[in-house]
Amino acid sequence: MMSEGMFSNYFLPGIWITIQVTFFSAALALVVAFVIGTLRTSRLWIVRFLSGIYFELFRGTSSLVLMFWLVFAVPLMFRLQFVPMFAGVLALGLTYGAYGSEVVRGALAAVPVAQREAGVALGFTKFQRLRRIEVPQAWPEMVPPFNNLLIELLKGTALVSTIMVADMTYAANLVRIGSNESAPVYTLLLALYFVFAFVLTRGMRVLEKHAKSRVGQAPPGGGGLWSRLSLRSSAGEGSGALTAGGTTR
Repeated sequence: MMSEGMFSNYFLPGIWITIQVTFFSAALALVVAFVIGTLRTSRLWIVRFLSGIYFELFRGTSSLVLMFWLVFAVPLMFRLQFVPMFAGVLALGLTYGAYGSEVVRGALAAVPVAQREAGVALGFTKFQRLRRIEVPQAWPEMVPPFNNLLIELLKGTALVSTIMVADMTYAANLVRIGSNESAPVYTLLLALYFVFAFVLTRGMRVLEKHAKSRVGQAPPGGGGLWSRLSLRSSAGEGSGALTAGGTTR
């Protein structure tokens, strides 16, 4: 029978490792998603081509196989040794970053063309348009799919147990071997992943509401960036008159 000591000695450290792997993998995936997703909207074909290769390469690569390659093949090929936990974070971050880049690319492409043209008219650089116009408007559309990706990434962290990272799944296997009680051990493991996924989902929904409320709070002629964009657009630039919230009508 699984004892309280097994939970504190094995599961609690495993939970902490799972949290760390999830956090660092998600942070890396978010950076990769924004970089690759933005590059895929570039006007330069070579930039779109190279970023598209990254997307196709990592979308078509198994995270588990990539972990094995980093831990077992890279030391033989390049004399470079990865710590297993770092290899797991790298594999998950690069793979889920590729998935996330498609979310970013689609959300940026959905921003009305007139908004970009208004930014150009205001003299903004490409980076300034992204930071001040395109990303703030696209962000609410990115949050729901990012929520799904984050849940998938959390569940994907169980793969790191195969390269000897002592996460929750690794701890459950140790406890199962020690106690010979498969049913309570794996039921507890399922419950832990569900609780983590539920908490993440609720947190992302709060973030989604906050992001949508910020867009909805764009000043109605309040003299800020949004009203300047509206004035530029209503002067005849772009394909339609812009509202303060950044939508066309």
